[in-house]
Amino acid sequence: MSVKTTQRKPRTGPSPLRRDAAAGKLREVFRRLRGAYGPQRWWPAETPFEVIVGAILTQAAAWTNVERAIGRLKAEGMLSPGAIREAPRDRLADVIRSAGYFNAKAAKLQAVCRHLGERYGDSLERLFDRDVAALRAELLGLYGVGEETADSIILYAAGKPSFVIDAYTRRILARVGVRPREESYAAHQALFMERLPPSAPLFNEYHALLVRHGKEACVKSRPRCAGCCLADVCRHARRSGDCARR
Repeated sequence: MSVKTTQRKPRTGPSPLRRDAAAGKLREVFRRLRGAYGPQRWWPAETPFEVIVGAILTQAAAWTNVERAIGRLKAEGMLSPGAIREAPRDRLADVIRSAGYFNAKAAKLQAVCRHLGERYGDSLERLFDRDVAALRAELLGLYGVGEETADSIILYAAGKPSFVIDAYTRRILARVGVRPREESYAAHQALFMERLPPSAPLFNEYHALLVRHGKEACVKSRPRCAGCCLADVCRHARRSGDCARR
């Protein structure tokens, strides 16, 4: 007697979201931060290309210094792929001096603009007409573009869901007790990507709120735990004894 077997069809589409303790805490952290700070409307830029420039200039730089550099690029008529690509390297470096590491950042900007011109005729629409994985792989192949920069471009310039991991995010996650099994960028990113709906507006707002909280309350040294909206779910606040929410 033969037994008929049926093969299970392979799953198509995105994997189902994980629903564990970490997922619940991530949703609770977002809810509290949004209630405390309101909409962030980040990234502050007039065009997607300005976001790309800002994402490169903000590497190891305070945002106020990046704004000064972008302001000078605008004043000099240099905030375009062609103008950056064609500018003498030392001239470009001088214009973006306030952002720090200006020689290296000038080289990075020109490398990205050369790629954009040679492959896409300076069309961001053509560059961004890719799925997230393909776009991310391409960006990571460019000189001066690391994971945080690539994800910032994907999320804030292209408007596609790729969660940005930075020092603020790592710090807050560690203090509220949501940590991946390893300390890699990919493992931290998976905490969000595997547990939250793949929504660019959600990722945008969540990351911006984490940055705001990391700057104003959950600072690296001597965090301001008293009155913090996350105090009663934060291990660091409980250890310090300041666990009363505002």
